[in-house]
Amino acid sequence: MTALIDTRDRGLGAFYGLALGDALGMPTQSLSREQIRQRFDRITTLQAAGADQPIAPNMPAGSITDDTEQAVLVAELLVAGSGRIEPSDLAQHLIDWEAVMQAKGSQDLLGPSTKRAIEMILAGHSPEEAGRFGTTNGAAMRITPVGIAFDVREEARFVEAVKQACQVTHNTNLGISSAAAVAAVVSAGISGASLGEALDVGAHIAQEAERYGYWIAGGRIAARIRWAKQLCAECSNEQLPDLIYDVIGTSVASQESVVAAFALAHQVARGQMLAFDALCMAASLGGDTDTIAAILGAMLGACEGMGAWPAPLIKQIQTVNALDLHPVVEQLLSLRGV
Repeated sequence: MTALIDTRDRGLGAFYGLALGDALGMPTQSLSREQIRQRFDRITTLQAAGADQPIAPNMPAGSITDDTEQAVLVAELLVAGSGRIEPSDLAQHLIDWEAVMQAKGSQDLLGPSTKRAIEMILAGHSPEEAGRFGTTNGAAMRITPVGIAFDVREEARFVEAVKQACQVTHNTNLGISSAAAVAAVVSAGISGASLGEALDVGAHIAQEAERYGYWIAGGRIAARIRWAKQLCAECSNEQLPDLIYDVIGTSVASQESVVAAFALAHQVARGQMLAFDALCMAASLGGDTDTIAAILGAMLGACEGMGAWPAPLIKQIQTVNALDLHPVVEQLLSLRGV
């Protein structure tokens, strides 16, 4: 019974960690480090977005963005398909999701790789072909439900599930391997791995997943995760944000933002900072802050559980977004067989 309770707690920690990181990064997304310093100094709690926020103007503190919304979408498709996602279904749901966002007047729409893939599908291309240019972090940002629903120790089945979730928008070696890395950390954490162990599993699975999808030139995800771990090994918390921003990068490119999330996670694994402090640092970095913090929150929460997150902030996110992730986490864990 203890293992079951711990598994549920870690599943909830992963999904709510994703939402918390997303909401912390919402007001700073697409801003430079200097702009963030001028407006917020640094992020230490949930903040509202100003009128001049380029993507989420005037959104209230605690609001989630596309990262969480699309992860919920993937979770619902997994549950409806008994663990299988049909690429055409994912494509249609993403089209429908963006239409709803546009009707609301939101600027938080599909990312560049997903947008291109959807346009190709609407033009008559197959889902497999549509994702052949997807190298950004869109698949990685919404992959957490796969990590909750599938056990990474069943490696072939796990990677196949990641591929299904990536194919329609990010059917490339970079898109699949970056999503696989994140999902693997989440899955290993839910199975009971420590954060350090789970991060190593993530790098291993990223390397295995590089064999799939269309080949795209670019730094390999697994190699960059390992390089970033070494790069930041002796780094202080004061030095780390600039090193990530200047050297690793914080753009939507998966080789930057996903690797940046791993670099911060390794700092937590080394005992240099607490999980929530790492999320706040991610939200203060500059660049694609909401996605970096969302990915980081999912990985940390899977390994540390709900106790890693301040309960009042989780409550605020639930209230502001009318978001209850408990039922879908239960359903995802049922798919996992726990």
